[in-house]
Amino acid sequence: MPLIHVEMFAGRTREQKRELAQALTETCVRVTGCAPEVVTILFQDVDKQDWAVAGEVMADKFPD
Repeated sequence: MPLIHVEMFAGRTREQKRELAQALTETCVRVTGCAPEVVTILFQDVDKQDWAVAGEVMADKFPD
């Protein structure tokens, strides 16, 4: 049972997540040969203030 864990900045719409879930499921099925029913996708929204790259907090780099 593939589990795909997607962490991204908060703010994506339900429709965007739905579209991404469909695309990830289709790709996983194509590549691994598994059934779509066994593909699980977990979305985790992360605030920009809780994400840093190379010592720089993303909320500072990408303010709203």
